[in-house]
Amino acid sequence: MNKLQMNESFIPVLGSREMTVLKSQLDLIEKNVVERIWKKDFTIWSEIPNEISNRLDWLDMPTAMTNEVDSINMFVDEIRKEGFENAVLLGMGGSSLAPEVFRLTFGVRTNYLDLEICDSTHPEFIKSKVEKYNPEKTLYIISTKSGGTIETISFMKYFYNQIKSKLGSEKAKKHFIAITDPGSGLQDMAIKLGFRKVFLNNPNIGGRFSALSKFGIVPAALLGINISNLLDRAAKLANESKNSKAENIDSNSSANLGLIFGEMANHNINKLTLLITEQLKSFGSWAEQLIAESTGKIGKGILPVDGEQIKDVTSLSIDRLFVFILLKGDSSFDAIISELKSHDLPFVKIVLNDIYDLGAEFFRWEFATAVAGWKMQLQPFDQPNVESAKIVARNLISQYKSSGKLPIVNSTLSENEIEFIGATDKKNIRDAVTDFVEKSKTEGSYICLQAFINPTEVSEKKLQQLRHVLLKKYSLPTTLGFGPRFLHSTGQLHKGDNGKGIFIQFVSEIQNDIPIPENAGDDESSFSFGILITAQTFGDRKALVDNNRNVITLKINKDVPKNLDLIKNYFE
Repeated sequence: MNKLQMNESFIPVLGSREMTVLKSQLDLIEKNVVERIWKKDFTIWSEIPNEISNRLDWLDMPTAMTNEVDSINMFVDEIRKEGFENAVLLGMGGSSLAPEVFRLTFGVRTNYLDLEICDSTHPEFIKSKVEKYNPEKTLYIISTKSGGTIETISFMKYFYNQIKSKLGSEKAKKHFIAITDPGSGLQDMAIKLGFRKVFLNNPNIGGRFSALSKFGIVPAALLGINISNLLDRAAKLANESKNSKAENIDSNSSANLGLIFGEMANHNINKLTLLITEQLKSFGSWAEQLIAESTGKIGKGILPVDGEQIKDVTSLSIDRLFVFILLKGDSSFDAIISELKSHDLPFVKIVLNDIYDLGAEFFRWEFATAVAGWKMQLQPFDQPNVESAKIVARNLISQYKSSGKLPIVNSTLSENEIEFIGATDKKNIRDAVTDFVEKSKTEGSYICLQAFINPTEVSEKKLQQLRHVLLKKYSLPTTLGFGPRFLHSTGQLHKGDNGKGIFIQFVSEIQNDIPIPENAGDDESSFSFGILITAQTFGDRKALVDNNRNVITLKINKDVPKNLDLIKNYFE
């Protein structure tokens, strides 16, 4: 057993790098970091309290939320008795990722509500969510901390109008609830529109740390998950995370995981590669936001690599830390683990007894992220670069409203159904794309696919195949994000890290666009979801360019799956 191993559920195997983490452990003890975190001492991360002191109540959620269990369950029982069978959650980032994990991991308990997530502004995607369920039996959950997230509020206005047209105003409002912070714009709108319930969350929690607050727990209860059990597991782990003395620090797996993350990143081992049991794999998307948005700033960052198809570890770049999150008894990654050991490559193995241990896992990763921030000498609770893309997108929409046209970058090359946007001296798109990657790659690079297209199963499958080809060809870490979803997740890191990303954007031609109502209940509209997602695409592109990132955009005008295959062939 190595010195860092605490028990059979948390096994770090760091080989030659173990001593540096053990030295960090001593530093953690000497500086009372764990005790100071629990005392909510902002000076751990910064000399000023801004966006720290009012962001630390996630520490209390495993116990504080137990006081809410009865009232939440009473609400769920009320909904079930009225015949509701489905729920559609309209939200982005921290408001939607944990509920998605709960749905994909636990499924739906008999006679409880199925749950769909709406987190894309692509018109075809939104239409599919509106049309999928009978509104008579569907509950619509509007979820946003700030109460002003443009995507969420746009969803709310569109869905409200659609349901109102089908059920009538009096009946429609009983099909809507909100989860938000006290005093938010959404709270005011929900009261004005007569939503059946508004859940007000503790405001001193950042969105990506909100999995165990009402943002995660209310949707979990609607699915039929035993939220008491979930919170009990989290509370037990939280209690272990208070261990701070030399004689018991080894039992604090949360702090030690954070030390490993931070110490490895400080030595340029900053590609956190997640390999997860099939039933738990959606946890990777939640962890991706938490780690990327918390650490990707001031020229630093830990890049989560989720969903990659790892075949041969010896062919990969050496800047990776592997983390396995497994259900007890899962041996599907044994061969990879053995190979990592034989090549002295660092990894951490986390074993869950059953899916209810996810409650503890959410807390473990939140605490680990706080510790990693301390170790990396950065503030993990803000997101200074997120606003840049939003500002550009808002400006583009304003220009559209005044001129009727959306000013976007013109294409450099055009072939059949694909347009290339970016600087190149090549005469065809194949050469332009491959030349872009070749000239951009350097030590520490990663390839990021940003898909502002309809996130269907088919398009995701095609993009995952492209990821695999790129990994095989370049041996660089690859990531995939659908826009605008990733703007609320990894978008901060893309602009805030050390600038080694190689960004390939995909945008599709908008067909069958749908208007965004100016106000819920009214038909007047000044722009559409198609305009919104296009503005978000080129807003993010400009933010990347302004931060000296390497980026190209590929516009697919017809038949997205076929042309994604064609683009994949460029690299084969």
